[in-house]
Amino acid sequence: MNANDKIILEQIIEQEHAERAASSPKSEFFEIFVAEQVLKDYDLGYDEIESGIVGGGNDGGIDSIYVLVNGELAQEDFDISPLKKGVVIETVIIQAKLSDGFGETAVEKLTAATEDMFNLGNDLGSMKAVFNDGVRSSVANFRRIYAGLASKFPVLRFRYTYATKGASPHPNVRRKAEILGERLKALFSHADFSFDFIGATELLAQARREPPAAHNLILSENPISSSGDVGYVALVKLRDFDAFIKDSAGKLRRNLFEANVRDYQGSTAVNDEIGASLKAKDNEDFWWLNNGVTIVAAKATVSAKTLTLEDPQIVNGLQTSNEIHHYFRDSNTAGDERNLLVRVIVPTKPGSRDRVIKATNSQTSIPLASLRATDKIHRDIEEHLRPYGLYYDRRKNLHKNAGRPLDQIVGIPLMAQAVMSILLQRPDDARARPSSLLKKDDDYLMVFSTSTPIGAYRVCATIVRKVDAFMRSGATLDSRERNNVLFYVAMRVAAIATGHRVPNAAQVATINPASVDDDIIRESLAVVTMIYDGMGGGDQVAKGSQLVGALKSEIETAIP
Repeated sequence: MNANDKIILEQIIEQEHAERAASSPKSEFFEIFVAEQVLKDYDLGYDEIESGIVGGGNDGGIDSIYVLVNGELAQEDFDISPLKKGVVIETVIIQAKLSDGFGETAVEKLTAATEDMFNLGNDLGSMKAVFNDGVRSSVANFRRIYAGLASKFPVLRFRYTYATKGASPHPNVRRKAEILGERLKALFSHADFSFDFIGATELLAQARREPPAAHNLILSENPISSSGDVGYVALVKLRDFDAFIKDSAGKLRRNLFEANVRDYQGSTAVNDEIGASLKAKDNEDFWWLNNGVTIVAAKATVSAKTLTLEDPQIVNGLQTSNEIHHYFRDSNTAGDERNLLVRVIVPTKPGSRDRVIKATNSQTSIPLASLRATDKIHRDIEEHLRPYGLYYDRRKNLHKNAGRPLDQIVGIPLMAQAVMSILLQRPDDARARPSSLLKKDDDYLMVFSTSTPIGAYRVCATIVRKVDAFMRSGATLDSRERNNVLFYVAMRVAAIATGHRVPNAAQVATINPASVDDDIIRESLAVVTMIYDGMGGGDQVAKGSQLVGALKSEIETAIP
């Protein structure tokens, strides 16, 4: 290790901790920092990264754990039903320590936890005294997904990372990691296993690495361009398009598809037909049989049959892109000279990009909620929040990549959870369905409506952020417990602040966030945790209906 790497890394951590998460303990921020670096290529938001933090008492040496299915974070409400074949389940387990070296004990703990938790014959419920709720819930989520997809023979990958500020580990520590791999193979004989030791040098390199904002797309011939160079139509070799959508490790670059209104639908009639036409290699060129893809970019320039695209987003053609990726990954593609039709659009006016997304997806029936990020209400919220120092992540990770503080970024899912908890008084749903809360049109229309005073959205988001910051600063609850009670506390805080048992949107909008002080939050947190602990605590209590019922009864007593 270069002698300066550790010093520079410590400076970066100190600065980012102060700028992005000052209310969190430094050790907890380091866990987030490490997870962000390890999972950088998956383009996760802060809330998604924090959802995997499970460190605390009885964590089995696991600070964070993430289950990714085909490169997408699979949270507790992840829907596996659309997945048909070619499924990859990747489990990422991270140990992050602010120490100056690597120890054998940490790896031994991971080995013991692996043998206990990933042995499918062991009852997770019987391990409450050994492993905390967060660890057990994360492993239960893996088991649910794996069991549900077992008949599809998914590829299993287990990726362990042990990160410190140290240099290379001692050979004895590396041997412990090899033993862990042997124990895992005894449980899942066909699983891929890796164990990475990441020290100061590697962490520094990862922190410096940024996903490229500009990408080159090689064209078959010179493109047709519109006046003003705001759009291009071109044919692209299938192999060159596959190279465009893959990263250096050969994985599909998920961040290219953030603006697409639907995720990959797996084995459907349409996708099977696309896959069949790719494999057929008949006399017809592929672009004759396929509508092609549409890409929106911030800037596009042409040079020698190469389009350089700045911040490209594939807004239509995700299904085609995935099938092409699978074709080049799984089939003999030697000599394939077929082409794909590609449209590149460079919007010049605000709102044009969103209209392109809607228009290019109008050929098929898409639920209203799928187009949520392009709705006017979200532009209104974005503009309303900005003067108050809140950044609405209407376009995922825009503000994270700009280095905004964690507690000033509000994503669409978090806003939905805040509104669901405070205006609809359904904190149980907000906790239980973090990633699928808006998939039902009825829920979406209740949460995001132009008839709701715009100020109510700011107040809801601010209350949730203030409650979260208060709980972090106290450091009496671990990350999982905070997540379990957060929306219940926010619900009670809003009721007390308005003086109404069930405040409506207009009443919530009148709350001055500055009046929501630590005393109100402290009192509400004490009430919620007393009821929560009295019911036994844990994820099931937070997701169930009894806790919210008991809290509503308490609010009726507190507000005559």
